[in-house]
Amino acid sequence: MRQRAIRNLAKLELTQARITRILDAAAGGKNNFVADREAVRRYDAAAPVTTAAARAVLAFLGRVVRHLAAGGVDQFVIVGSGVPSGLPPGRQLHDVARDALDGAARVVYVDNDPMVLAAARATIEPVTDLVRVVEGDIGEIDDVLDDRVVQTFLDWERPMAVLLVSTHALNDDEYVHYVIKRIRQEVPEGSYLSLVQTTFDAVPPELLPAIHDLLAMTLPGHAIRTREEVAALLDDLELVDPGLVWAPEWRPGPYDTACSEQPGTSGTYGAVARVP
Repeated sequence: MRQRAIRNLAKLELTQARITRILDAAAGGKNNFVADREAVRRYDAAAPVTTAAARAVLAFLGRVVRHLAAGGVDQFVIVGSGVPSGLPPGRQLHDVARDALDGAARVVYVDNDPMVLAAARATIEPVTDLVRVVEGDIGEIDDVLDDRVVQTFLDWERPMAVLLVSTHALNDDEYVHYVIKRIRQEVPEGSYLSLVQTTFDAVPPELLPAIHDLLAMTLPGHAIRTREEVAALLDDLELVDPGLVWAPEWRPGPYDTACSEQPGTSGTYGAVARVP
């Protein structure tokens, strides 16, 4: 494991920002580089809501896990999360699931960022037998689903939840449809699928040119979708109330204050669907 972590670290691109690390930096985490923090600074200069938006997305993910765990789901596959250290210590997504289920939850994190993988394997896997960290990419969903750890660590006879946190990495809507279809085919009846997606729907028109230019410089290939486009991806799924909404609007709690007054500034839509 240590040798693999060293190889992963050797592949790090220190000068190129990555979305998982930008999210981490914006939320106050430590798994990021100067390039990621500089990207946050630039986004805040263009539209000063980046930090609040990052926290709103992390809070959404936590609420999804908590809600589904409260309903009895005790297995989670989180694709592209960055295993965010921006969450307070002890409140990462596996902690949220564990607390809701008295320690019984199993969580598989899937990510392709070498720093995220190395950090998670060094700080999470050694202290719990109920979390696994798998190298994978939403763009190779067949490999993710066929991964030996994913197949053997989880019980595929019982419901689970798959959280897709990185649909922004896929510009091809047809392939996103394929990802959702494959997950629906593989997971047991009674499972859930959650999706988050970046959007510019609430960005003032006068700021759009600068934001688009900044996105092209910092996160080339990052897919932005309108609400209509996200709804089309979820068209034949049974959504859990309140449906497809701004991330801060999905079952907020009394302490979920990030972007609560202007949920559109989160720049993210979120939804949870039941898998029949």
